[in-house]
Amino acid sequence: MFTPKWKKEAQHLVKAAKKFIDYKRDLLTPERVAEINSRREDLHAAVKSKDEAMVKEASKQLTAMCENALPRQKPQGAFEENVEVMFVAIVIALGLRAYYLQPFRIPTGSMQPTLNGIIGTPLTKDQWPSLPQRLAEKALRGRTYVREINDRDRHIAITPQGGLDIRDIQFLHFFSRAEIHFSDSEPIRLPAPINPCSSIGLGNAINYAVRNGGLIPKGMVICEGTIDSGDLVLVDKFSYQFRKPKRGEVFVFDTIAIKGIQQRSGEQGAGSHYIKRLCGVPGDTLSIQSPNLLVDGKIAQEPGIQRVIHAEGFYQMNPNGYGLASPNEAPHHGKKLPQFLATEGATLSLTANARTGMREYAALGDNTGNSLDSRYWGPVKEFNLVGPALFALWPVTTGHWGFIR
Repeated sequence: MFTPKWKKEAQHLVKAAKKFIDYKRDLLTPERVAEINSRREDLHAAVKSKDEAMVKEASKQLTAMCENALPRQKPQGAFEENVEVMFVAIVIALGLRAYYLQPFRIPTGSMQPTLNGIIGTPLTKDQWPSLPQRLAEKALRGRTYVREINDRDRHIAITPQGGLDIRDIQFLHFFSRAEIHFSDSEPIRLPAPINPCSSIGLGNAINYAVRNGGLIPKGMVICEGTIDSGDLVLVDKFSYQFRKPKRGEVFVFDTIAIKGIQQRSGEQGAGSHYIKRLCGVPGDTLSIQSPNLLVDGKIAQEPGIQRVIHAEGFYQMNPNGYGLASPNEAPHHGKKLPQFLATEGATLSLTANARTGMREYAALGDNTGNSLDSRYWGPVKEFNLVGPALFALWPVTTGHWGFIR
């Protein structure tokens, strides 16, 4: 701390010149390398002599030698430097996403109240607050005010199965939207998936179209109200490489090769990701005696599962705790799909003795009255696991910000 400033700067310059040679060695001629090293030695000797004037002169010569060592190389401008920094930042972010932490947007309400999905609330435009308040709500709670009006007569296209062609899509990984496909115009993309949009007008438009040969008339309000963004969570993709998944934690998994999901969700379910609570690990046998979830005949004691069973606090939204799969599930192409926990006494046994990647887990939503989960489509294979949900990043005013339990 008592070293003079001129001496510190000189010592740093000696080191910087060495780094310059190392970084540019492939562009420097041997003569230039020798000259720079000679100037480095001169500066080093001047520092040892403690002669400030000699140090300043040697520093000036070394700096000039380095600056002129590559006369044909154009100095990097501010734009190039910023692009390089951005490129490095993107590479680092992609590396973190691929191996350690990955963000996911919660699309549905199956994990409420632990995590929010996308929520639609009807609200006519004359009830909207001022623009500054809407902007503040957008920033703090992810709320968007939407109003979509059909600008001309359109007819909704018909799918090969005979239904109206309205589908959920996902783009840029984070954003889920609904698209209405028409036989006489380009598709209309709505600001949220089908379910929340149905809450703010899409359901009325669909009912009208069903009664009128697929027609949505000019001037009809398709959506009007608010869309609250689903929670953005960070998923830990690293932990499962070193520890076994734990019963009771919230986790994310992909849906590849889970037949029951693909049958119920079509193309959307074939490569998407789900987030649920891990309620069964390999070797468990699950059953439901509402409101209780039983593991090997005993009530599961994990805190997250217990909150659902006892329906305390915010969990009163599902007062019946864990329930059986609904027997009124819509048929698939006229056939009833298999269900795993739909009747009293039904059990779901999870395979433990299997080759790596094929052991089985059970996934149940905390909002069990509105969750398509292992009760319907069965176990999740080990190779489907992505990792435990670690942290809720945004919105920040819903009470969910922080570590996920």
